[in-house]
Amino acid sequence: MAHDYLIIGAGPAGLQLAAFLERDGADYVVLERGHGPGTFFTRFPRHRQLISINKVHTGYDDPELRLRMDWNSLISDDPELLFTRYSPRYFPPAEDMVRYLADFAARTGVRVRYDTSAERISRTGDGFAVTDRHGRVFQARRLVVATGMSRPNVPPLPGAELAERYDTFDTAPESFTGQRVLIIGRGNSAFETADSLMENAAVIHVAGSGSLPMAWRTHYVGHLRAVNNNFLDSYQLKSQNALLDGRVLAVRRSPGGGFTVSLAFERVDEVVRDLRYDRVILATGFRFDASPFDADCAPELMIDDRFPAVTPAGESVNVPGLYFAGTITQGPDFRRSTTGFIHGFRYAVRALHRNLRLRHHGEPWPATDLGDGPERAVEAVLDRVNRSSALWQMFAVLGDVLLVAPDGGMRYLEEVPVGQVPQAVDSGEFGEVAAHAVITLEYGKDHDLVDPFDVTASRPSQNDVSGLDGRYLHPVVRWYRAGEFVAEHHVTENLENEWDDEAVHRAPLHAFLASRLVSVAPVAP
Repeated sequence: MAHDYLIIGAGPAGLQLAAFLERDGADYVVLERGHGPGTFFTRFPRHRQLISINKVHTGYDDPELRLRMDWNSLISDDPELLFTRYSPRYFPPAEDMVRYLADFAARTGVRVRYDTSAERISRTGDGFAVTDRHGRVFQARRLVVATGMSRPNVPPLPGAELAERYDTFDTAPESFTGQRVLIIGRGNSAFETADSLMENAAVIHVAGSGSLPMAWRTHYVGHLRAVNNNFLDSYQLKSQNALLDGRVLAVRRSPGGGFTVSLAFERVDEVVRDLRYDRVILATGFRFDASPFDADCAPELMIDDRFPAVTPAGESVNVPGLYFAGTITQGPDFRRSTTGFIHGFRYAVRALHRNLRLRHHGEPWPATDLGDGPERAVEAVLDRVNRSSALWQMFAVLGDVLLVAPDGGMRYLEEVPVGQVPQAVDSGEFGEVAAHAVITLEYGKDHDLVDPFDVTASRPSQNDVSGLDGRYLHPVVRWYRAGEFVAEHHVTENLENEWDDEAVHRAPLHAFLASRLVSVAPVAP
């Protein structure tokens, strides 16, 4: 019997989508290769501390605002199913995530078949077939892959097979006592590993190409986080640790034991040096595993084949009916937003669920009628930018949409993938539309080029929108007429993130929307 939906993976994304489908009474099943939900977190991160924040005490009573500071909870109507009820720690241990996901699966009643691997994925006449290691076959009209980044990303480096890997090396610091250690890679896993070894290793070098991006500057939480950067302090204070800015060319065994590593330094015109180490560890990230797919349904990949190529609606760009959920969908906005993390993709999964209901079950995207005047539109926009956790977390990727019908009536849609809006408006998925606005929260232009702690990077005034210098998140309203971009309005940024001042925020937004609505007002008979 073919289901409507097969979901592969019972991690956070798979459970989140399954919970929505369960609430619908949909026909689905989740296949999970592990013994329980959240198998990834039983092993990773290797040093067992999450870097997704868990702020229990926010000062807010509004659950929507609280989610802005809660990066681990999944979306649920059950107030007990919040991660903040499971751990008081700001950076919690991974074991708390395993316990939380097990409770989420149990309390939502999602239908999961554990110890069921997806060894082969093939096309059938009207959908997909998934075969597990025991030869059992599961069929569905639509397939959603939520397997996470399950394969190590091993670079094409001569001698890479000689190195230990982040996913398998012995993390006990004592085994590194007195040794010279090279860690290849410059993400959080590399620095997490370096920090753990500083008390035992004699020398630690962390090597990688290009400038080191800091999350506090780029606003991308996958870049190096402050919680993992103690190593940089030890490097700059000359404590036998070093950050090597260069390309690792080869790893070779040394005749006397250990390894010789050739490295081309980027700061000095690619001078190549051979350096000796006792241990070499690869911490170069992970990639999507596309190996189970047959050729006739193999998804197109992107960014060095690390991620599946997906449409804004979460569907494979080349295999109709094949969808993806979770961290593997970060390819289109790689290193620019939060799709790769729970506090981002929980909202992307909700958008995927709404798209599945829209496109396969004829259920319209949830909308609020606003009438035909600018006053309620202003209220809707300001209420959302002041409360929404989805727009806050998925900045520039998810947006609210204000739709204006030919008769001037307005509807407000929440949390639509920004890239999906043009196609949805043109195709009539959102009904008949004469004009529309997309409302997002975004950082300013070149936000990742500005040092937020540099007081010499001045501005005319905190309340002067012409002084946007990229540092702060602020609302943007973009207006389109007949599918063509017309104008945009930047709501003046505010360090307190409260956009409700009459003169500074409300009046300018009202004037912008009123002027645009006049241009599409129906002509009186």
